[in-house]
Amino acid sequence: MGQSRLLLTGAEVIFCNEHRHLDLPYPEWLVDAVGDDLCLLDEAVVMEALRVPGNKVVVNANLNDLDVDHSLSTWAARWPSDTHPRDEGPIAEVRWFHASSELDAEDLYEWSEEVSSRDRIAEVIVVDDESSVVSYRVSTAAPSGEMGRLSNQAVQQIRHRKFKPLANGSVIVFEDEEWPDERIGVPHPHGRILDSIASQMIFSDEDNLSMGSSILRDLLSKGLHPRPGFKYGTRWRCYHKPLGEEHAPWLVVHPAEAPSDWEGACLASRLAAGVGKIWLHPLQVQDSWEYLSISRPPADSRWSNPSRR
Repeated sequence: MGQSRLLLTGAEVIFCNEHRHLDLPYPEWLVDAVGDDLCLLDEAVVMEALRVPGNKVVVNANLNDLDVDHSLSTWAARWPSDTHPRDEGPIAEVRWFHASSELDAEDLYEWSEEVSSRDRIAEVIVVDDESSVVSYRVSTAAPSGEMGRLSNQAVQQIRHRKFKPLANGSVIVFEDEEWPDERIGVPHPHGRILDSIASQMIFSDEDNLSMGSSILRDLLSKGLHPRPGFKYGTRWRCYHKPLGEEHAPWLVVHPAEAPSDWEGACLASRLAAGVGKIWLHPLQVQDSWEYLSISRPPADSRWSNPSRR
């Protein structure tokens, strides 16, 4: 009678050794395995963080054997503890990154779109230099508000008013009659102050808008009220209702000022979550602005390493 064998990835071998009390294949196996795969130790802590709470995790190399369709970028699929891969599809597709890895917003946007098209969660695990992990969810977002679109008439009315440039790149528009759109500019005793991006949006032709002024116009056209997000480390905080009615649900970063790696993205997302907001990264997809959300998952889905003493 033939013998059955279980084919494991290197990360699964380490997990079985540390949590299932199985011996490594041979004494020097870990030395050789790390030499063959420089990411092995990071991958092993990701596997541990997911499996210790009871999740079923199947790496991408084995998903085809289960007839599970998945994104080519996906590292593994995850099933919750009360389900089984034989019986139903996964609840999430997972990727992992080191904290120093580049934040590629376009790649994440495309991946999250593909994963969400299968009604799954796009889940990211980030590993730091201490071999600790933290989990995030990425998704496309469609922020919108109740304050109507930005009208060309309002832009033209502001453009033809008396204004003076200020030293910081802003302008002051002297207000002597009703202001056409309360969302544009910050009130001043003698008029309105428009920051550099808002003034570019007003005084530039629509075909020559800078990236920032193009995003600002898009946010206004979505019925939102953008205000400076300096206190939160972003370019804008966006309200979906008139000021004073509710807190701003979104923090929107200027792409040129966005974090370049996952360490920065984690910091930005955690800060947003700490003040009850969602961090958004705009991306230009064809001729429109789309928004990527990187957010902390619910408390029951925040995977982390088991405590060690």
